[in-house]
Amino acid sequence: MELDIHSKDGKSTGKKAKLNDAVFAIEPNDHAIWLDVKQHLANKRQGTAKTLEKSELSGSTRKLHRQKGTGGARKGSIKSPLLKGGARVFGPRPRDYHFKLNKKVKDLARRSALTYKAKDGSLKVIDGLGMSAPKTSEFAAFLKAFELGARKSLVVVPAKDDIVLMSARNLQGTRVVVAAELNTYDIMNANGLLIMKDAIAPLETILTK
Repeated sequence: MELDIHSKDGKSTGKKAKLNDAVFAIEPNDHAIWLDVKQHLANKRQGTAKTLEKSELSGSTRKLHRQKGTGGARKGSIKSPLLKGGARVFGPRPRDYHFKLNKKVKDLARRSALTYKAKDGSLKVIDGLGMSAPKTSEFAAFLKAFELGARKSLVVVPAKDDIVLMSARNLQGTRVVVAAELNTYDIMNANGLLIMKDAIAPLETILTK
């Protein structure tokens, strides 16, 4: 498939970028996308939630009142989960939420996500930014040219570019990633996907191995 190449002011340059159909025009697999997004979010969880159990709670072990004759229920400990300030039953414990996912499934998920973006017209190919120094206002104008000023945007660059990273880091909802680090969650979470022309080749190489 072919897409127009745009300049940073949002206008078409009249040139076309040829995209590999095996990456940008496949039959999308929704389940692969779901698995990859699930793994991404699970791997970000700290898993440090913890509540006190009965044996860990501080408090007197004295029996609150005699077993019979009070007219009320039996109470053996002030740390009982049934009483205010008592322990919690089956509370969360520290755990590891990470799980593995086959590399082929992750690659299929990324190709499926890219296909969805290409089909709905939210994927744009950019000729280049040509920024000589970090400037947030210039980068904000670039996003506004593609109607992404107040929307979530994902900018894919061929290699680490400190100027672009520094220009975008203070813009809410904007994320800049290197082609090799592109993931399914970022693609699906963005309203607009802007790929630098030079980032297409390394991205296709990674996803067609």
